[in-house]
Amino acid sequence: MNIIEIKNLKLHYKVSGQGKNIILLHGWGCNLDIFDSLFFHLEKSFKVYSIDFQGFGKSEAPLEVWGVEDYTRALEDFVKKLNIDHPVLLGHSFGGRISILYASRNPVNKIILVDAAGVKPTHSLKYYLKVYSFKLSKKLLPLLIGKKRAEERINQYRKKSGSSDYNNATGIMKSILVKVVNEDLKQVMPLIKAPTLLIWGESDTATPLKDARTMNRLIKDSGLAVLKNAGHYSFLEKPYEFNLIVDNFLQKDRTEPISETPTNV
Repeated sequence: MNIIEIKNLKLHYKVSGQGKNIILLHGWGCNLDIFDSLFFHLEKSFKVYSIDFQGFGKSEAPLEVWGVEDYTRALEDFVKKLNIDHPVLLGHSFGGRISILYASRNPVNKIILVDAAGVKPTHSLKYYLKVYSFKLSKKLLPLLIGKKRAEERINQYRKKSGSSDYNNATGIMKSILVKVVNEDLKQVMPLIKAPTLLIWGESDTATPLKDARTMNRLIKDSGLAVLKNAGHYSFLEKPYEFNLIVDNFLQKDRTEPISETPTNV
């Protein structure tokens, strides 16, 4: 186990292997253990780092409400302190958000975005009516039924209507989640110059395939590989196919932009 202090917080990471640097960045509600199989595969040919984001796994949680900018600055400090030169970034879901912002303003070798977040979803009128009704209820219920009963009623509603990520988050991480999911990174995607590979589960409902197509359009030197019969955790659901695609991308020297590569697996 390795510990480094970043932004006055202890950050847990592991590193193994030799060669070009690769940093694995996990999704929300996960930790570096989720990449164990991929880490073992990549360490045979590369120097692989895998980190627990602040507030996940064995890393300390922020004391303030962080956003994507704060997590990205923390990654920048991590790279600087360990003298990691031009890393390959592989980011899943929330880790994809950090990879996008990092790569838009820092030198990287390549980027692999796996079922990545970063495109703010569009919502229906029904959604906004639901949100504003909830906010109104938070103000009115304490006046109508008392503060204690109002808090119980509101907490019941949150458990019933909130996402699993929100319900499972504790303390300040709930506020951090609310902040990061509402951040749209489309404006920085055209700033990414490094070769970028998007790998997506065709049946992903958390970050739908249309998000991947938006990223593919906005990131100039990018290509998309779609894994059939896979969802938001495509690297776990289709590990053999996923590793083949990653190996090809990392080993291939290209002079032409990569094109979309739908798979039939």
